[in-house]
This record gives sequence, C-alpha cells and structure tokens, in this order.
Amino acid sequence: MQTPSRIVESNQDGIHDKLDVIVQKHLTTTFQKPYADHSKRAFEYVEKWLQTRGSKPIIFDSCCGVGDSSRALAHKFPNHVIIGADKSEKRLNTERAEAMPENLVFVRADLNDFYRMAVDAGWVLDRHYILYPNPWPKSEHLKRRWHGAPVFPSLLALKGKLELRSNWKIYLEEFRRALELAGFKANLKSLEVTEPFTAFERKYNNSGQQLWQLTANLN
Repeated sequence: MQTPSRIVESNQDGIHDKLDVIVQKHLTTTFQKPYADHSKRAFEYVEKWLQTRGSKPIIFDSCCGVGDSSRALAHKFPNHVIIGADKSEKRLNTERAEAMPENLVFVRADLNDFYRMAVDAGWVLDRHYILYPNPWPKSEHLKRRWHGAPVFPSLLALKGKLELRSNWKIYLEEFRRALELAGFKANLKSLEVTEPFTAFERKYNNSGQQLWQLTANLN
C-alpha cells in the first residue's frame, strides 16, 4: 500500500503580504550574483548539444527531478529539443529501461545561473514547464520561491508558453500575482489528472489531493 502524501503545511493562509514589494524590487533591479564555474560548464555543455540539433524550438523542463516529465515532453514534441534541468545529480542519473530520446538532454544546473546565461545568450523558449517546484511553504522563505527570487525577471525574459503545476494553490496564486505585476495575464485552474506527468503528480493524485495548474503566454 502506498503511503499517503502529506499536504503542504504553511503559516500562510493567502498571498504573502510582502509579495508585491519584493517582486517590484526584483523587476526594477539587476541580479548581479556572479555565475558559478559549474554553471558555466553546464551551460556550455548544453549549448554545444543544441548546435548538433539544428534550430529546433526549445522547451525547458525546470526542476525536472528524475526526468519523467522531460521524457514525456520529448515524445509529445518530437520536433522540439527538451532541456531537463535539476540541481540533483542523483535524481538526474536515475536509470530507466527505455532509451534516451534523441531530442532530450539532462543537465545538472543551478537555475539561478542557468536562466540568466540563457537570456544573455539570446535564447527564446517555445515552452517552459515548472512542475511541482519546492513550495518553500514557510512565510519567511518567500524569496526562495521562483516568483519571489531575484532571478524571476530572467525567467520571464526567456518568454514562451509557461506552465506550472502544484498541490499548493497559494504558490500559484502568488505566481499569478507576480506575473500581473510584470504585465502578464495568467490562467489558474484545478487540474484533473488521468495520466500523471511526474512522480510527484502521481503521488499527490493517488493521495487524493487537489492539484492546480497555471498557464501564461510570456511572448
């Protein structure tokens, strides 16, 4: 029997009261943290891989974990190139029986660096997926959420059709508000899952949790 997945517990009962101030600060300042050497190497590796794939449209699968979603995207979009990125080498190296799709590459990367380097290189995404990111549910951890982080403007600058999924609605409500502050509209709705896209989605769905989906066009 599968152990039920715990729901997100937080000392927030709605959008963080400092969200607007933090997002507006990041939208009007430049994130100047130097790139780490390992981030530079990871980006160079992916750039060289892209050069062997022609000029196909790019899909990011951020925080991809063991890569189930990345593989699904590679099969769903055979005329695209899929970049599955995660900070955990162990998760990325999880073995699979199926062969690696030719249009998919995995990279261990700090996305706080990787996003900015992609913007510097002039990348424009066709689609961008952020599926079940760490919610950082404690209110004091707002700046660790993607919409509260200083790299948020770079995430927006990558453009593309953006999709997030979460089992914590407040995360997506905050993200929608952050997009609104940046001049974008987003659609937030409940998600009915028939074929789970990730291991987390399967776990949360099997536990009977309500799942949520946010979509926005950043072009």
